[in-house]
Formats: sequence, structure tokens, C-alpha cells
Amino acid sequence: MKTLDKEQYQALREDAEVLAADSHGDKVLKLTNGQIMKLFRRKRLFSSALIYPYAKRFAANVKQLQKLAIPTVSKLDLLRIPSISRIAVAYQPLPGDSLDDLIQQAHFNENLISQFAAFLATLHTQGVYFRSIHLGNVINTPENKLGLIDVSDMKIYRRALPASLCARNMRHFCRYPEHVEALFPAGRGDVFLRSYLAALDISDHKKRPFEVLISKQLKKYGVMPG
Repeated sequence: MKTLDKEQYQALREDAEVLAADSHGDKVLKLTNGQIMKLFRRKRLFSSALIYPYAKRFAANVKQLQKLAIPTVSKLDLLRIPSISRIAVAYQPLPGDSLDDLIQQAHFNENLISQFAAFLATLHTQGVYFRSIHLGNVINTPENKLGLIDVSDMKIYRRALPASLCARNMRHFCRYPEHVEALFPAGRGDVFLRSYLAALDISDHKKRPFEVLISKQLKKYGVMPG
């Protein structure tokens, strides 16, 4: 981990575009060199972040995703900035548009529903549990592949996720009404569910628990028949 003194940080911060901030200061910056800098602070006195800061989790998850050949950010540097009591990651962003951007641009269609569902199934098959997954954190690259950003809130297991955990992962993006409307037009979950199940590399018999639990989860958000 590289340490930046006050002058080095100020030089790096100069003319940067603030992408996110709160009452505690900058959270995400776009630097003049094109990199994104994400700054982390410890939110509580006693916290797991004290032992394993979010920035380190971010960096570790990026490396694991790269090993799994899942598109994500690149050229990552881990930085300590004592003058503002922050740990930071600076990285080259993943090129492309987020699925949320494509919704706003009215370019989100049934093909992307199927692609996202299959991508999510692939993540689950590879043991990736991205707790904060939503359509703003999924990028459609120029090569028409899906990838992940903002990956600090993630756990990567050594084996495929069980059906119960896969169903639980649906909760997060279902909390966003605009994402639900895009993924499940007219309250229909059949395209999403069919594509998800088709992408699971298991027998039809073993897919049944996934179908049951995910259908039950989606029904809570009104996107499957009751």
C-alpha cells in the first residue's frame, strides 16, 4: 500500500470531478488522468473495517474477479492518505454503460434481461455473492459483455452458491422500482427466471429448488404470478 502525504494527495485531487460526496467529504472522484478514486472511512469505532478496511476488500475482490475472468476495473492502486484519515483505491474504470444508464436511455430490452439473468446465474455458479448488486453496478462493455464495479461488498466462495443464497441475492436489486420495472415488464418474471435457470450448469432435477425459491422471492415484489 502506497502512502500519500498531504501535498501528494492535493496534487492528485486538483481539478478532479466529484462523483459522490457526503457530509464527511469526498467519496468518489474522477481524476484528471481518467482514473476513479474511491475513498473509504471507518464508520464506527469498533468495526470489521478496522481489521480489514473496505479498500482492501475492494482490491482483493477485484483480483478474484479477474481470476474468474469476470470483467471488472483494472490497474488498481491501494492508497493510504493520513492527512484526511482515509484509505483509497484508484483504478481504471470498466468501459461501457451501466444497465441503469441503458434504462435511462430507453435502450434496455428483453435481450438485456436475459443477458443479466444469465450473468447473475454465472456469478452464482462461480461462488460470487455480490450483496450490493443492482443495475447501476453492472456494466455492459463495448464487447457486449457484462462486468462488475463497486465490488467491496462481496463474498466469493469456493463452490457454487446454494439455492437459498441465490434467491436472497435477488432482494437487493428488487428494492429499486425502476429496475424491477425494467427486468420484469408488466410484472412478468418469466423471461428473467427462464434465462437464469437455463444458465445454471446443473441438471433439470437440481434446478427445481432454485426455481421454487427464486419464484417465491420474486413473488414478494409482485413480479411472478401469485
